[in-house]
Amino acid sequence: MIVDTHLHLIDKAALRYPWLSGVPALDRNFPYDEYATEARRAGIELALHMEVDVEPADIEAETVHVEGLSKKPGSLVRGAIVSCRPEEPDFAAWLDKVRADPFVKGFRRVLHVVPDDVSEGPLFRENIRRVAGSGLTFDLCVLPRQMAQAIALVDLAPEVQFVLDHCGVPDIKGKAEHPWREQIAEIARRPNVVGKISGVVAYADPATWTVETLRPYVEHTIGSFGWDRVVWGSDWPVCTLGGGLLGWVSATHALLAGASDTERAKLLSGNAKKLWRL
Repeated sequence: MIVDTHLHLIDKAALRYPWLSGVPALDRNFPYDEYATEARRAGIELALHMEVDVEPADIEAETVHVEGLSKKPGSLVRGAIVSCRPEEPDFAAWLDKVRADPFVKGFRRVLHVVPDDVSEGPLFRENIRRVAGSGLTFDLCVLPRQMAQAIALVDLAPEVQFVLDHCGVPDIKGKAEHPWREQIAEIARRPNVVGKISGVVAYADPATWTVETLRPYVEHTIGSFGWDRVVWGSDWPVCTLGGGLLGWVSATHALLAGASDTERAKLLSGNAKKLWRL
């Protein structure tokens, strides 16, 4: 069975998503029931909702909305990685509030949609250090060109647990392995970082990718972090840009064919359950 650590749900009637207008293929509702049908067919037993970069005024509403979905009978949703703004002065008060909510398992500020120097600001870095000891994780969603900023942030907050999304977002379609390979090996040297094997089909050519297309990127990420520091995520519905949830799950099983039962269990569920206390 699989724990999906990277599920996005989109409800345009409830929340605002400014960025969707620039991605026509995703500019519609992607409701829980649609996901759950495919997820159960794929062997997914539970999921964490990942924030969807909603309008800042809707950040709290997104958490409330998803928590409501988690209370549906038989819901797969067991927690949320919520949106945050560490660059803003009210972050400390916000952190105290979310720490009291057991549904919140971590948070994320997408860094490739803001100037690179946002994560370099003293307030941003001070606020990230505040997360130490909270039990919450911080997901790093960066492009390869921003890996230096990600590593600097990790080094400045060694007591914070970070999660690197999407194998570091490699350019699989462009067959670009360098300097991505060196960057992954470098950030993986930090024990407070976990690698997320998530949604990489979205970065491959949707018409031509095969398991072998993905293999160098997935295997290098697992090899760099080790089996005890990797988790799995669907990145649904972004993964629909590269073949969909069932295609990504099938590819994952093929990529893990040579792993032991223990190794597969750690990546697909065990590490996530331990990290987020599921």
